[in-house]
Amino acid sequence: MTTSIDLSQVTLRELNKRLHETDEGRFVVRNPRGAHALAVGITTPVTVDVEGSVGYFCAGMNMTGTVRVDGNAGTGLAENIMSGLVRITGNATMSAGATGHGGLVVIEGNAGARCGISMKGVDIVVGGNVGHMSAFMAQAGNLVVLGDADHDLGDSIYEAEVFVRGKVASLGSDCVEKEMTPQHLDTLSRLLEAAALPAGTMSAGTMSAEPGDFRLYGSARELYNFHVDDVDAAAAAKGKP
Repeated sequence: MTTSIDLSQVTLRELNKRLHETDEGRFVVRNPRGAHALAVGITTPVTVDVEGSVGYFCAGMNMTGTVRVDGNAGTGLAENIMSGLVRITGNATMSAGATGHGGLVVIEGNAGARCGISMKGVDIVVGGNVGHMSAFMAQAGNLVVLGDADHDLGDSIYEAEVFVRGKVASLGSDCVEKEMTPQHLDTLSRLLEAAALPAGTMSAGTMSAEPGDFRLYGSARELYNFHVDDVDAAAAAKGKP
C-alpha cells in the first residue's frame, strides 16, 4: 500500500508520527521544502520516498527503514543510523552518516566535511567527492568514495576502513595507505553492488566502478595507548609478586 503525504498540507510532526505507528508500506512525501528531521527514528521496515531536498538530520536513528531522497540533504544525514538503507540522489552537506552503527548510506553526489565522523559500523558509499576530515575518529565500518577525498582523510581513525578511487589531498593523523587483500576486494565489491541502481533507471551506473581501481586507507595504530606487543609483558608483570 502506498500513502502520499504533502508537507504543504500536513505537519512534519504528523508525518513522523504516522511513520512511527506504521509497521509496513510505502510513503511518498511531496513538498518537503528542506524540512529538518524528516523521517527520523523509524523502527519498522517502512519505505519512504521523498520528492525533493531535505534539511538537517534526515533519516536520523533509522532502524530497518528504507528512506530515499530525490534531492540534496543538509547536515547530519542518517546520523546514528542503526540499520536499513538511506539513499539520496544529490549532495549531502556536513557529517553524513555520523556515529552510524549499521545499515547502508548511499550518496550519489558529493558529501561535505566529516562524512562518516565517528562511524561505528555503518557502510557509506559516496558517488562523488568527500570533504575534509571525512572518517574522522571512525571506529568501525566502511567508507567508499568513488571520487576524491579532501584534506585530513581518516584523522585519528580506529578500525574503520576507507576506500578511495580518486585522489586524496592529504591523510590525517595515524591514517596510512594499506595493502588491499582479497577480503577487502570482496567487501568493496559487495558494497558497490549494494549501492548500485537497477539497469534502466535514470541514475543507473552512478556507482559503477571496479574494486581494483580503489586504494585502501586505515589506522597505523600509532595513537593507541595499548599495543598488542605489550600483552606478554603485561601478563608477566601481573604474575610477579
